[in-house]
Amino acid sequence: MIRIPRLAHIGVFLLLFCAAFPFFGWPAGLWVLFAIPVAVAVWIERTRTTVSESGIDARSMFSTRHIDWSEVKGLRLPKRGYLQLHLADDSDVRLPAVSYDRLADLVAASGGRIPDPFFEPEDADAAAEADETAVAESTVPENEVASAESAKAEDTDR
Repeated sequence: MIRIPRLAHIGVFLLLFCAAFPFFGWPAGLWVLFAIPVAVAVWIERTRTTVSESGIDARSMFSTRHIDWSEVKGLRLPKRGYLQLHLADDSDVRLPAVSYDRLADLVAASGGRIPDPFFEPEDADAAAEADETAVAESTVPENEVASAESAKAEDTDR
């Protein structure tokens, strides 16, 4: 389960403290300000993404959605906000409480169903070097290779 850290309730306490001062000035009219910290506390407790064997449950303030693994096509990393799942029907679903810094937790909890976008296999380095040398050898014209070999032979003769 990936959720908003409980430490966020310190912010709720500060909001409550800030709402208290206007309330003490006019209690009959400004009691409604206490609804703001209560709403933020409910949002912190309710918002979460749960990863299970059957799929992903995305729960926000007012809705809950279950997504099966068969529906997941990929993962989107927006510049801001929460990560998004790209579904097979070409729609996107926001994953509450899963920001860029929690991507590793999501990948680990998915059990390999969501690949790590920053993982590069060790064999890929060797394959990339072999491809680079093959491309470099194939792009050099034959006459330049022959002239380079003759120049190398002349240097050894001297």
